[in-house]
Amino acid sequence: MSTQRTQRQARAVRLGPRSLAALALVSAVGVAGFGWPFLAPPTSRIGAHTQDAPWLFAGLLVLLVAVVAAAISESGLGPKAVAMLGVLAATGAALRPIGAGTAGIEPMFFLMVLSGRVLGPGFGFVLGSVTMFASALLTGGVGPWLPFQMLAMGWFAMGAGLLPGPDRLRGRAELALLAAYGFLAAFAYGTIMNLAGWPFMSALASNVAFDPHAPVATNLARFLAYCLATSLGWDLGRAVVTVVLTLVLGPAVLRALRRATRRAAFETPVTFDAPDRGPAGEAPHMTHVTYEAGP
Repeated sequence: MSTQRTQRQARAVRLGPRSLAALALVSAVGVAGFGWPFLAPPTSRIGAHTQDAPWLFAGLLVLLVAVVAAAISESGLGPKAVAMLGVLAATGAALRPIGAGTAGIEPMFFLMVLSGRVLGPGFGFVLGSVTMFASALLTGGVGPWLPFQMLAMGWFAMGAGLLPGPDRLRGRAELALLAAYGFLAAFAYGTIMNLAGWPFMSALASNVAFDPHAPVATNLARFLAYCLATSLGWDLGRAVVTVVLTLVLGPAVLRALRRATRRAAFETPVTFDAPDRGPAGEAPHMTHVTYEAGP
C-alpha cells in the first residue's frame, strides 16, 4: 500500500503575537475607515466632515508600515525571503499597469492569489501591501486612497493563504478553489474600494451618492446602485481575468513558487557541528555548517 507524502506549507513570514496584534488593530481601523457611512448614525457629526475623512484615514498608511515592520522583524525574515518578496512585489507592480484603463484587465490579482496560497497568510499580507505601494509609485497613483488599496490588497492575498488544504490539496481541485476565491475576492476588493470613495461624492450630484442624513437602509440601497452603475463591469473583468489566468497559468506558477520555496528552505534550522579534532599537534579541521532537512 502506497502512502502519499505531503509537503508542509512554507512560512516565509510567520505572524507572531506582536504582528497579529498590529494586524488586528490595522484591520479594525480599516473596517472603520471603509464602513463608517454605515456605522455612524444619521445624527452623528461625522457627516459634517466627509471631505476631511480621506486625509484622516490616510493615517492607515503609517499603521500598515508598522504591521509590515513588525511581521518582518518578529519572523526573522532572512535574505532569501526578502529577495522573494522583492521579486514578487516587483512582478506584481509591473503587471498592474498592463491593463490600466481597460475594463478590469488586472493580471496582478492572480499572482497575489497564488503567492498567498503557497507562501502563507503572513507573507501574503506583506506582499499585497508592498506590491500595491510599489505599483502606486510606478504609476503615480499616490494619494489618500493608497492606504485603503494597500490594506485591501493585503487582505486579498492573506485570504488566499488561509484557504483550506495548503498541504494536501493539489491538481484540479486546488485550481478550482483558487479560481473561485479569486473570482469572489476580485468583486470584494472592488466593493470595499468603492466604499473608500463613495462617501465623498456630493449628495446633490446624484441620487446614488452618500447622504449623511439618511438612514442606513437608504444609504445601503444607494451604495448598491452606485456599485452597479459605476464598477460592476470593471469588477467583472477583473474577476474573469483572475479566473482565466489562474486556470491557464496556475499550474506552472504554483510549481515554480513551490520549487523556489523548497530551495529557499525558509524554515530549515541551522546547526553547527563541533570542530573535528585532528591528531596531537595538528590544528583542528574547519568548523562547517549543516542544514537539517525540513519536515
